[in-house]
Amino acid sequence: MLGRLLDKLNSGLSKTREALADKIATVVGSGGRLDEDTLEELEAVLIQADVGMETAAALIEELRQRARQQRFKGNSNEVMALLKEHLAGMLESQDQDLPFAELPARPYTILVVGVNGVGKTTTIGKLAKRYAEDGHKVLIAACDTFRAAAVPQLEIWAERAGVEIVRAQQGADPAAVAFDALGAAKAREVDVLIVDTAGRLHTKVNLMEELKKIRRSLAKQDPGAPHETLLVLDATTGQNTLNQARQFHEATELTGLVLTKLDGTAKGGIALALRRELGIPVKLIGVGEGLDDLQPFEHRTFVEAMLGAEPS
Repeated sequence: MLGRLLDKLNSGLSKTREALADKIATVVGSGGRLDEDTLEELEAVLIQADVGMETAAALIEELRQRARQQRFKGNSNEVMALLKEHLAGMLESQDQDLPFAELPARPYTILVVGVNGVGKTTTIGKLAKRYAEDGHKVLIAACDTFRAAAVPQLEIWAERAGVEIVRAQQGADPAAVAFDALGAAKAREVDVLIVDTAGRLHTKVNLMEELKKIRRSLAKQDPGAPHETLLVLDATTGQNTLNQARQFHEATELTGLVLTKLDGTAKGGIALALRRELGIPVKLIGVGEGLDDLQPFEHRTFVEAMLGAEPS
């Protein structure tokens, strides 16, 4: 399983790897001094890959200190070794997995949020399939009652995943649909309830208030629900994902992030910025369109695929 995941990541993160590893090797070369001009070029490479300003600055300062102490020759192998060490260490402290085999509650309720077009519907379908394959009974709650195509699209993914779905008429109160869905999940002895929500701009206060209402309706039946609140983010949008995550987190207490479309961007470094600058763990990553292409985030595997070699 790990080998298959690494193969997918290596393929999916090839553009990011070119934006980081290949360019770093070009900038640093095979030897010579690690002077300020070189450090500035390295910082630009890191920022272009969307690792974030804070993360890039921290890495460059570490390189600068090593060069001053004459503990660093300045060749590309040493730069890559330092990057691997720093990034793996930074990400390790925040690894937080979604529970799959053992669930701490039943029904384990997962609220999924995000703006339009980030892959939220497909993420729900893939997540439902993963839980179903682990032997859990899964129910999807279709709480996007505004967009006409939302429910039919979700029904297609539910069918592919082999799970049930609860829906309501278009225009129904999403909070009421969520409340009824949790009641149905309890009555049917469902293990996992995945609650879809309408895509919304993170800048729209009224829509963010609606998310709070959905959370309150779930908590009325189960004080611990939702047990997970996952924000789906499109990796191709780069630094804009930071703004989205900040505002969704303020409105709805995120427990984790899902980073999709990593296979279509050279900005996979955004995963690092999200982890370092917001402190919200990336729990799942998408590296393809298939049902099996949503995978748990594992820091060492990710750094290995991004930089092209096993972290030190």
